[in-house]
Amino acid sequence: MSDEPEAPEALVSLRQSIDNIDAALVYMLAERFKCTRLIGELKAASGLPAADPSREAVQISRLRRLAGAANLDAVFAEKFLKFIIEEVIRHHNEVAADSHNRAGQ
Repeated sequence: MSDEPEAPEALVSLRQSIDNIDAALVYMLAERFKCTRLIGELKAASGLPAADPSREAVQISRLRRLAGAANLDAVFAEKFLKFIIEEVIRHHNEVAADSHNRAGQ
């Protein structure tokens, strides 16, 4: 038996909601990365660079506006998107390297 008191029903319910939201976020991120993987393949095939700073700036600005409308900390939203962008660029570089290696074989 645990020494900790039983969590109130409201706490349990809120934690379940968080668990559900976390699961949805994981699946949404997976879908996003499927799309960005295809973009990476298109960029590699076209000889385009992995990063697109002008697109990134537009997306960051857009996300900051969305965060404001959703009453979410815009600084947090920007950090989150920048992290995602870094991962996308890393994946695009991997796709480009793989494409280059296949072409050289």
